[in-house]
Amino acid sequence: MTGIYGNTINMAEKTLDFLWKKESVISNNLANVETPGYKAKYVTFEEEFKSRIDAAARGKNTDVGNIRRAIEESVYRVHVSQNETARADGNNVNADTEIMELTRAALQYQYLLSSVNADITRLNAVIKGQ
Repeated sequence: MTGIYGNTINMAEKTLDFLWKKESVISNNLANVETPGYKAKYVTFEEEFKSRIDAAARGKNTDVGNIRRAIEESVYRVHVSQNETARADGNNVNADTEIMELTRAALQYQYLLSSVNADITRLNAVIKGQ
């Protein structure tokens, strides 16, 4: 969806998808905190997303389509943590860290969703002439 917002909605949608996946992976880690041998997983997205957007913006032809393609081509990746564990059972999930990251992701998700909703509300008000 481009138009009046350009790529803003596309960027928000991609980021919300990433944050949703991040929350899901963290929740899975927490559910397996007592599973012997379980290795925590984590999601990456921000660096690839930023580098693709920066590259599209630096290009000679910085039209909206290049940035839109950079957004669409950005993907999150799930990795298995290789962090050493102090636990005898081989599980490397740190519940405190996972809870902190889950809280951070949930707050980011809520903030971004609120921001998009506020933008849409303002646009509707302008359309209605309020």
